[in-house]
Amino acid sequence: MRLLQTGLAALAIPVMAALVVAGGHTVKGRESAVTVDQIDPDAISDPGAVTAQEPATSAIPAPAAPQPPKPAVHSRAIDPETVAPPELPDQELERVEPRAPLSDLALAGPPKPPKTKMPGDWNGTKLFQPVATAAGLIEAKGFAVAVSGVDVVKADETCSDEGKSWACGARAKTAFRAFLRGRAVACAVPPEGGRDTISAECHIGNQDIGQWLVENGWARAAQGGPYVEAENKARTARKGIFGPAPKLDGLPALPAASGPAPVAPDSILPADGGDVTPPTDQPAPAQ
Repeated sequence: MRLLQTGLAALAIPVMAALVVAGGHTVKGRESAVTVDQIDPDAISDPGAVTAQEPATSAIPAPAAPQPPKPAVHSRAIDPETVAPPELPDQELERVEPRAPLSDLALAGPPKPPKTKMPGDWNGTKLFQPVATAAGLIEAKGFAVAVSGVDVVKADETCSDEGKSWACGARAKTAFRAFLRGRAVACAVPPEGGRDTISAECHIGNQDIGQWLVENGWARAAQGGPYVEAENKARTARKGIFGPAPKLDGLPALPAASGPAPVAPDSILPADGGDVTPPTDQPAPAQ
């Protein structure tokens, strides 16, 4: 038995050797040559220096093309306090006309008119409960004010119309009093009044008193004053003192007296022969 095993082992060795030799010949026949291109290291920095090579039949992929190096970034610190525009000579600068506006909305509007001074804004004095002593004369708070720009119509002045005389001054004063109606008047007078008559411009609210008097014919405009045109219009329209006398025909007549008025007695006490008679129905005085 042992001899049989020894014989088999001796036969197996030559067989295995033959198989190894046959396998080596087979692998060697399948091998192929691999060609590797040589790259110059100096040509890597210059991509244009590398020339294209004929593609080689190889199973190994070609290496990727090298990327160009990124440029270096240079920066410097700037101090905001010392930054200034570049200095340019004067002869290089030229002032040009501004461009035209893009639309009408960009155009500047006309300047606003100056604010008109109202009676409450000026340096005047308010006179409360004014009294018109004539058309154009005002007394209040110790002041005697003549409205400036007008000729005052006196209270006793009379006017003539077609040969008829009528009291135009009294009529003008009555109309002026109805216009005032006890309203406060603002006049350009000093804060404290005096005994002399002061000529000043006066208003009631926004109404110019002098303008109202002249345009309604209750006063005449002063020569060279601001109300001359208003007087001309009032004369043309025959207003106020320039108009006809008031018609009093429609007023009822005064009633006629029916008899003489009774005479009042000298004394309210009853008298008998000049002696005073005491009443008899009075009780006696208490003791």
